[in-house]
Amino acid sequence: MYNLHIATIAIIAINVIVSLRGFNDTAFFDRYKFSIGGIQAGQRERMATSGFLHVDLSHLFFNMFTLYFFANVVISWFGPGKFLIIYFVSLLGGSLLALFFHKDEPFYSAVGASGAVTGILYAAILLNPDMQLGIMFIPIPLPAYVLGIGYLLYSIYGMKSRLGNIGHTAHFGGAIGGYATTLLFKPELFITDTLIVVLLAIPIVILFVLEKMGKI
Repeated sequence: MYNLHIATIAIIAINVIVSLRGFNDTAFFDRYKFSIGGIQAGQRERMATSGFLHVDLSHLFFNMFTLYFFANVVISWFGPGKFLIIYFVSLLGGSLLALFFHKDEPFYSAVGASGAVTGILYAAILLNPDMQLGIMFIPIPLPAYVLGIGYLLYSIYGMKSRLGNIGHTAHFGGAIGGYATTLLFKPELFITDTLIVVLLAIPIVILFVLEKMGKI
């Protein structure tokens, strides 16, 4: 599991290189971060470039460490090509959802690979729902799908309450991207793992129902 594929190494390397440039060049960081005002002014590349910038080393490390653990699960099922597609679809999914929910906030900005990495995490859970994952403050491992559902429900709460300086919307959009692309690549999951597919869809349905009701 821990022998990284060249595709994962390449993603990590790009994130490190771009983030280090951003740490040392404020103008570069500001030009390529996710910015509602900038995107609405025509700088749509920000929706992709922002996914390779990070606020600091701890932010970068946490995202790359999570990718390190789950990338091989997706690559083992789909190969590096589809892994990269899922990664970039998830990255753009996070940006699109953030744009949708924050379109009336011209000063809203964000950076980080969290959306893309959450998409890979959600894809890995969908492909291997029986994985046991540990989490801080919980002494026993839990099934991966339980943590996946819980994380997205927490993200909905974070979006409603504007909890912390965290891009909950991008995380959620990334998860949607990973979920949808995985099912596109492996539609037989609808038959072989129907319950898991339905359970993992519940937070997504809840989000859009709340949005339709004007409660988020």
